[in-house]
Amino acid sequence: MAASLENEDDVLVNDLYALLNVGKDATIEEVNHAFRSLSKIYHPDKHQDAARKRRAEEFFNKLKKAHEILSDQHKRTIYDTYGEKGLETEGLEIISRTKTPAEIIAEYERLQREKEERRLQQRTNPRGTISVGINATDIFEGYPQDDGDIYSPTLNVEINSMSMYQSVECPLTVKDTVIIGGNIQTHNGTGSGAFLATWRRLTSDKGWMEVEAAAGNGVGVSLKGFRQITRRCYGTSAIALHTTPKGFKPALSTMLAYQFDRDIQGRITYNAGFPSSISTAIVYSNQKHHAALLFQVGLANTYLSFNYIRKFQEDDAKLRGAIKLHRGSQTFLFPIHLSETISPSAILYGTFVPIAAFFLIKKLIVEPFLKQQKEQELEKKREEHADKLAKRKQEAKAATDLMKATVERSIEAEERKMGLVIIKALYGKLQGSDDGELIDRECIDVTIQLQALVKDSKLIVPEAVSKSGLPGFYDPCIGEEKSLYIRYKFRNRLHQATVGDMEPIRLPQQRHLMKDEHKS
Repeated sequence: MAASLENEDDVLVNDLYALLNVGKDATIEEVNHAFRSLSKIYHPDKHQDAARKRRAEEFFNKLKKAHEILSDQHKRTIYDTYGEKGLETEGLEIISRTKTPAEIIAEYERLQREKEERRLQQRTNPRGTISVGINATDIFEGYPQDDGDIYSPTLNVEINSMSMYQSVECPLTVKDTVIIGGNIQTHNGTGSGAFLATWRRLTSDKGWMEVEAAAGNGVGVSLKGFRQITRRCYGTSAIALHTTPKGFKPALSTMLAYQFDRDIQGRITYNAGFPSSISTAIVYSNQKHHAALLFQVGLANTYLSFNYIRKFQEDDAKLRGAIKLHRGSQTFLFPIHLSETISPSAILYGTFVPIAAFFLIKKLIVEPFLKQQKEQELEKKREEHADKLAKRKQEAKAATDLMKATVERSIEAEERKMGLVIIKALYGKLQGSDDGELIDRECIDVTIQLQALVKDSKLIVPEAVSKSGLPGFYDPCIGEEKSLYIRYKFRNRLHQATVGDMEPIRLPQQRHLMKDEHKS
């Protein structure tokens, strides 16, 4: 379907490509051929009855509009980029033959730029992270109590660290953004904090630059930049100046990175600050392993290092757990220190029990709640679009009625040459569709509609075209996945196939032959 503009209601919007049953890469000749073929069915002159002629005229006007847009390169460019609403934009000179498609798009974007910038000025994007460190080692490593002890030690669960970061993004234009934020952190009674203000600009679709000012335990300013050089290679640069009790401290660094494959990356970094150095690194990282080989040459020191990290650490590792919650763009993190050593009780109650409880709650409470919520949202969407859906259903019924005479002739012609005849076709939310049985009401019979598309014993529907936009079709289950079941006869042998809503159709095919027919 054509790309839609923001805030455009794309539910039950006509797909002009589906209406003519052509692909998005169709040539002008293919568009003209499809229009002429459908005109043989829906042209008003093909029908004598007054009511049928009136319905044919309504549908033919839609076909004519689709043909007019898709056969005109200028209008088609606008439709492919912005949908039908782009063609209705006031001030857009889509009729001019002196403008190229690129010039038309540029003109349209000029008309939309002010609206986009006003919308950006009214939008902010707050983000925040709160982390609270909890020490719960007393629960699993408390001092053991003897029967004769008078003193009974208490189990303490204490908060030993906390950090908070909050920022607000304020878009000024499509390319410029101001970020205002701050952070504080404390650990065992000592802490620090800073106020940050950043201006970021997208220099192109492959790079950005930003200026940041910070005030807290000192004052600093920095300039950073990023550039995607190739698909696998990128570079970053940063220059900074910070104040310290001893005076100003400048810093300059640049890095060039290359992604050899999904898990291996090479980096070379130059640091011109004090002390200056140059280093190169090869990093291998995936979900289970992390390894890094680093070689650095500098004024202060020169060294070669290698480190390797596994998911499971040595036996003397500390055991920790964490609770992480998300609400919108806010993150709440609660790391819990359970034990200084690997303790069986800490492992059981700190890992296995919470995981088991999580899956139990998810299965019995969360999933049923989300399923009910989704059903309510779908029901609300159906109610909101009930009038549109009823209209589309009525239009589909009228279009199907208009094609019946043509379909009857098509079936007779196909049967005489043992060609392609659609026996049964169901479209919508199908379950157990291999047998072709209608399990629920959320699907429609489209046998006649598909037979009308059969030409020379072939049925072809291009990919990336929703079946709901085909002549005589409509969406019987808005917001849900749909599929199409087809049972057809070719050379007097039964075939069947099930395809997804956006998948292409090409009939007949040998692999669609039913099992019983293979034996005959």
